[in-house]
Amino acid sequence: MKHVLSFLITGSLLAMLACNNQPASTDAASASSGDAMAAKNLENYHKIDNAFSTGDISQIDDLVAADFVDHTDKGDMGRDSLKAMITMMHNTMPDVKSETVRALADSQYVFALMHWTGTSNGNMGMPSGPVDMKAIEVVRYSNGKAVEHWTYMEPSEMMKMMPQQSGSK
Repeated sequence: MKHVLSFLITGSLLAMLACNNQPASTDAASASSGDAMAAKNLENYHKIDNAFSTGDISQIDDLVAADFVDHTDKGDMGRDSLKAMITMMHNTMPDVKSETVRALADSQYVFALMHWTGTSNGNMGMPSGPVDMKAIEVVRYSNGKAVEHWTYMEPSEMMKMMPQQSGSK
């Protein structure tokens, strides 16, 4: 169960954007008058998100601060944990697809409503088969790098990821 929740919270970090077919209007920099930092934060969010689809962690050090904190059910995790989670997530669901339903950014935060689909191979404590989950991602940025992350998911979404228990008599 802890692995599943860790997967949901950390793995959800900036999810997997490789196949996002949404129009550009799904993203909005709150300062549409030209806040360059908001646009940079949103761009970096999508680059990190894409790492989950590709498994490529080579840009993470450029996009995520060394003192990054991912607030998870297992406690606060760092940048190295994020890299390990990206690799594990990609290996568990190599066909994962990500949809940014809506993303909003300002000079300090990116807020995104995400929808992920894929097929789990049964690793990471989650059942094998189709995955369909939604969550809200909140990422705080400083100087263009992610410094903190939170994931918010409805309990019903988390339960989709839990192995099914057979009833006892």
